[in-house]
Amino acid sequence: MSQPTDLNIDHIATLARLALSPEEKAAFSQQLGGILSYIEQLKEVDISGVEPMAHSFPVYNVWGEDIPRPGLPVELALKNAPAQRDNMIVVPTVVE
Repeated sequence: MSQPTDLNIDHIATLARLALSPEEKAAFSQQLGGILSYIEQLKEVDISGVEPMAHSFPVYNVWGEDIPRPGLPVELALKNAPAQRDNMIVVPTVVE
C-alpha cells in the first residue's frame, strides 16, 4: 500500500507519548498508511439512501416499569449488619 505523503509518524508518536525505534516507525507508518487508504476507499461508497444511525439494530428500553413497591422491612435490612443503632447501620468513621 502506498503511504500518504503528509503522514508525520514522529508527530503522531509525540501526541501518543510513544518512543518509537526507527523500525517501529517504519512498520507503524506502513500500517497507518494502509488504514488511511482503506478509509479513502470507504469514502467512495454511495450512502445516499442510507439513514444515519447509532446502532445496527433497534435499541429498546429493557427496563421494567418504575412502579413503587414496598422496600425491605427494617429487621431484614439490618439482619446482617455488623453493628446497628436506632434502626441504622453503624459504619467506621472515614472522615474526621
